[in-house]
Amino acid sequence: MSYHNLEDLEVYQLAESFSDEIWFIVHEWDYFAKDTVGKQIVRSADSIGANIAEGYGRFHYKENRNFCYFSRGSIIETKGWLKKSKTRSLLSEEQFSELFEKLQSIHLKLNAYLKFIGKANSTKPD
Repeated sequence: MSYHNLEDLEVYQLAESFSDEIWFIVHEWDYFAKDTVGKQIVRSADSIGANIAEGYGRFHYKENRNFCYFSRGSIIETKGWLKKSKTRSLLSEEQFSELFEKLQSIHLKLNAYLKFIGKANSTKPD
């Protein structure tokens, strides 16, 4: 398994699609919700794909791995903002469940990608 372009990476595609979905949901919120929770959830969701991209562009796999860890942190942060959004009635139970499930899938695929880049490196000398 080899990735020649960042766009070939499924976890990146899913992260980008997810963050766009968050953007369009938050765009419909009122000013106060956008200015508080909205900015935070958009930033954390955008950070998932941004960190995958930055790590992908790094020369050394250890740097790539570190940025994937940052991305994983952003996934956890976004889960927290999703919960707050549901609690504060900014998301319906159905929206929350759908978004949380998508985020969980991204989380699992990111973990698999981390394993892949670790294995790919173990077959090459440093």
